[in-house]
Amino acid sequence: MYKKPYVIAEAGCNHMGSMDIAHEMIRTAAIFCKADAVKFQKRCPRELLTDEQYNAPHPHPENSYGKTYGEHREFLEFSAEQHALLKKWCEEEGITYATSVWDMTSAREIAALHPKFIKIPSACNNHYDMLQWLCDHYEGEIQVSFGMTTHAEEEEIVQLFEKNGRARDLVLFDCTSGYPVPFEDVCLLEINRIKEKFEGRVKGIGFSGHHNGIAVDVGAYVLGANIVERHYTLNRTWKGTDHAASLEPDGVRRLKRDLEATYRALSTKSVEILPIEQVQRDKLKYRRHGG
Repeated sequence: MYKKPYVIAEAGCNHMGSMDIAHEMIRTAAIFCKADAVKFQKRCPRELLTDEQYNAPHPHPENSYGKTYGEHREFLEFSAEQHALLKKWCEEEGITYATSVWDMTSAREIAALHPKFIKIPSACNNHYDMLQWLCDHYEGEIQVSFGMTTHAEEEEIVQLFEKNGRARDLVLFDCTSGYPVPFEDVCLLEINRIKEKFEGRVKGIGFSGHHNGIAVDVGAYVLGANIVERHYTLNRTWKGTDHAASLEPDGVRRLKRDLEATYRALSTKSVEILPIEQVQRDKLKYRRHGG
């Protein structure tokens, strides 16, 4: 029995540091795309980056919003108070608010807002102090992406949640970390491996895709990843590294439409000849003559 698909439109930092754009992304995701959730990101650059990383130039200067990588990251950040407003806007539009947290300070600030779920990105799924703090202090669902993660690290993460009695609040995401990811590197059958190893131990399995188009996501859903997360932007030509690997609103709308159509189609026939077929059988089926 397949679970109903759940679509997360990951706004991330594609708002370009503008609350007005973030508000429009929420409205569009809710009303036009009919996504189930919109997810942002929260980082504390001074905590997350070394001094060397903070003061280094952005590796792609054309996409930078500051003279250094640290200044670029600061420009894109919203405060805890602004995230509270984002959550309020989501509630007004009837869509779930969520955020990925990258460091301990961000985890504490977002947990204080009591969102339905918090996401741990692939880049910091080995930040075990942060995972432990969330197990101890955050009551909601915790989603973890498995991009750029070894099988041994995956097991260590799941065991941490099991030891804390929180594995039933844990959702694991199959993911290949790249922007964008060519189809041959999506490796959808990793979903089967993750299911075989963890399905009975955790709450659920999801798919976080960074590829082009939406056909792959239907494949991920059929393989058992009912939660599908895709980067989302209002304009793929905007300044920033994530826009090119994101879906525009019509892409998210089509993704939700196609996943729901697939959900309705994934069944076996209730009778050998369905009523819709009986009409055609009576009219078209070959009839043998004679004895």
